Amino acid sequence: MDTNKNSYTVIYATVLVVFVAVVLALASYLLKDRQQRNVAIETKQMILKSVKLGMDAETAPDKATYIEEQYAKYITDTTVTAEAGNLNLFICTMDSGEKMYIVPVHGTGLWGPIWGYVALKGDFSTIYGTTYDHKSETPGLGAEINTPAFNLQFEGKQIFKDGKFVSVMVVKGGANPESTNEVDAISGGTITSKAVEAMLQSSISEYLAFFKAKLEEAAKATPAPADSAVSATADSTGTAVQTQLN
Repeated sequence: MDTNKNSYTVIYATVLVVFVAVVLALASYLLKDRQQRNVAIETKQMILKSVKLGMDAETAPDKATYIEEQYAKYITDTTVTAEAGNLNLFICTMDSGEKMYIVPVHGTGLWGPIWGYVALKGDFSTIYGTTYDHKSETPGLGAEINTPAFNLQFEGKQIFKDGKFVSVMVVKGGANPESTNEVDAISGGTITSKAVEAMLQSSISEYLAFFKAKLEEAAKATPAPADSAVSATADSTGTAVQTQLN
């Protein structure tokens, strides 16, 4: 074949493209299971981090095996019936026997999807821990939502205030240090920070019916004295949930 002809160039380019496509398709097929496992491991690690478990996974001899063992030991996947229909929920049973309820949250940041997990204590108001991640937020700015410094602010915050569901506000310029439901926004990452606020408000609100049902169930099983802190919290949270449902 005359290599100087245009037909040779076209045929050569076509064969090369087909060859590369076949190689890439084969590589994708062969790596599919490994890629899916890596995604599953990353998700499980995020869930564990929201309840401060598996924090030393990076130093484990076999990170994947360690995370899977920790997840199997502490986490139960379940589906709950809520106002928005059937929703995913993760229940963590700590060594002490205390249960944490981990809510998956999803939203949209400045440049793409953001997501995370919020662990609530049994009063369904107190945040035990959070973990967030993103697809393409700006490094050093919005991408800071996945740093310990940002996530630590949420610990101990209340998603109910004065009997109403308020979620957590991410405040530009600094949160009120006396506030039970405010955290600082990321300097230079205001849009992503406010996206986290919107994500929490939207995602957690879908679980209010479930929270209400669990609180009512707990009240019937172990009624507490009317003047106890637990009773007050449950009554306040239950009222807030009922308000949202009405």
